[in-house]
Amino acid sequence: MEYAIGIDLGGTHIKTVAVTPSGEVLKKASRDTKDNTSTESDPSVPIWANEVKELVNSLSRDLAHQPVFIGLCAPGLASADKRSISFMPGRMAGLERFDWTEYLRHARQVQVANDAHAALLGEVWQGAAVGLESVIMLTLGTGVGGAILHEGKLMKGRIGRAGSFGHICLNTDLPADDVNMPGSLENSIGDRSVAGRSGGKFSSTKELVLAASDGDSFAKSVWERSVFELACAIASLINVLDPEAVIVGGGISRANEQLYLPLQNELAKLEWRPNSWSVPVLPAALGEWSGAFGAAYYAIRET
Repeated sequence: MEYAIGIDLGGTHIKTVAVTPSGEVLKKASRDTKDNTSTESDPSVPIWANEVKELVNSLSRDLAHQPVFIGLCAPGLASADKRSISFMPGRMAGLERFDWTEYLRHARQVQVANDAHAALLGEVWQGAAVGLESVIMLTLGTGVGGAILHEGKLMKGRIGRAGSFGHICLNTDLPADDVNMPGSLENSIGDRSVAGRSGGKFSSTKELVLAASDGDSFAKSVWERSVFELACAIASLINVLDPEAVIVGGGISRANEQLYLPLQNELAKLEWRPNSWSVPVLPAALGEWSGAFGAAYYAIRET
């Protein structure tokens, strides 16, 4: 039986899925990324690369034969030859130009994609975007990614940075992010900026949202500001791209009603709605697995 392995290499977790070309899920597996460390046997190889290899080998053993296709997605810009991530500033040292086909020694090329692009492809294949032609997706996690489906086609742009919604400017007076954009959306709601937004009181979105839910007024004000800025970004993107739907995925989307209810309330005030037309904002149907499914689909489609 032919199958593909899709790998979503994130800043916090690695998620893998084995799936047939028809979409039948055979097995899932995940583990921590263990960023900023290297393997003892080879200091030049980040430990997350070894974790990816072990996950692929484990799935292959469990399914009794090797995958025909392997796709991997990660933060950053994918290279033109789709063998690596060519640009990823500020985190995941060693990821840039790491050749996954060479490292995994797979018979066919390992197809490498940006993680948000892959997430949207996963939702187009089996999730909330099935049957839609014009969609934007935001992935809210360690950072903020994004992707655009226009007339049924994934927009990559000239060098692969189309959909980099995390690096749009919301406030010119605030400090710059990793690509020198002041007051970016990533710094407004990305998990890695929580400590800065909360004056060091909270270290993760999960802590912040739990405290806000428990009645912590400071946490509530920080979170409400973050959601307001997210709504401003989404309303702006709707004005520019006029999509059929906006999909929200990534780990932060697990905040559920703590995210979607206030986000809908803010959009009701901010969104331009000619003739009462509003754009639905949908949670990713595949949840945190969108990227892994999309990486598998990308490998099947591109190989």
